[in-house]
Amino acid sequence: MNRRSFIRKGAVGAGFAGLATMATPALSQNKIVWRMVTAWPKNFPGLGVGAQRVGDRITEASGGRLTVQVYSAGELVPALQSVDAVIDGGAEMSHGAAYYWFNKSPALNFFTGVPYGMTARELSAWVRFLGGQEIWDEIYGQFGIRGFLSGNTGTQAGGWFKNEIKSLDDIKGLRFRTPGLAGQVWSLLGASVTNLAAGDIFQALQSGALDAAEFVGPYNDLALGFYKICKYYYTTSFVEPGLATECTVNLKAYNALSKDLQEIIRAVCQAEYEQVTSDFAANDPRALEVLVKQHGVTAISSFPDSVLEAGAIASKQLLEELGDKGDALTKKTLDSFTKALNLLSIKTDTTDVNFIEARKKYFRL
Repeated sequence: MNRRSFIRKGAVGAGFAGLATMATPALSQNKIVWRMVTAWPKNFPGLGVGAQRVGDRITEASGGRLTVQVYSAGELVPALQSVDAVIDGGAEMSHGAAYYWFNKSPALNFFTGVPYGMTARELSAWVRFLGGQEIWDEIYGQFGIRGFLSGNTGTQAGGWFKNEIKSLDDIKGLRFRTPGLAGQVWSLLGASVTNLAAGDIFQALQSGALDAAEFVGPYNDLALGFYKICKYYYTTSFVEPGLATECTVNLKAYNALSKDLQEIIRAVCQAEYEQVTSDFAANDPRALEVLVKQHGVTAISSFPDSVLEAGAIASKQLLEELGDKGDALTKKTLDSFTKALNLLSIKTDTTDVNFIEARKKYFRL
């Protein structure tokens, strides 16, 4: 894939001014047209492709009764304003990551990823079976929207660095792109953190505005071309263990749909969660091989123990502060998340980890 081709299409557009002149959703012969705005460059591996697939599958499954037109980042609104378009009614649907909008509610961080938190499977279990969706509906209901899980990257990479991280001292003053609670943890470790949309990161690294950046993992990072500037690649994140994407819908528009169209949206999003997770599982290792063998990247499996330990302390401190100082919904979300994590980790820690360690030690084909 040509990196410039999709980044150019993912550049920041004219914003909401263009939405003001757009027509309301088209209804002709019982057919409805929705607009989905996304946080991703067009044809972006895993994420942008997944968003397009959601739109296409809703359109196909509904027999065209509900047609979803998908717009990449910047085509109608800037990447990090896509959910605002849904709230304001300029679009009926968006595809992004809930922690991009944590300024609306800190609780939204929990529905994307939490440092030292849930894996992809654990997060899905919490949302679908242990009360997470109901709390998410309560949070987003304040803004007239609803969220659905629509994908997961799995455990992300730790990021790209111009210099190797050997100790905590190497983090002090580091200009680092990373969002959400993950970014707040890195800030507590001494980094200067900012969040940028995917299409803006490469230029910031190239110009020297950033010393390091993380986005997702090898599959996306290869396409974004970070290897051209940074050669040290930490392949395991401790702050983003299972990052979920979301589809949001405008509740007024959603409630106006027939029950079967509502169910199609829900079912397509649920199917896409597994599809995207499998996409990253299949393509991250292949992309990592290319980065190492063809582009000379130094892949480092883990940060130093001193960084991991300090990161764990900072993560716990951050979550405790959210519990102590957060609003009622944030406290409710944290409590539900914590109870679910403690339950779900029983299987992960005592069954999955033991099996993986045994397979790694004793079995190879």
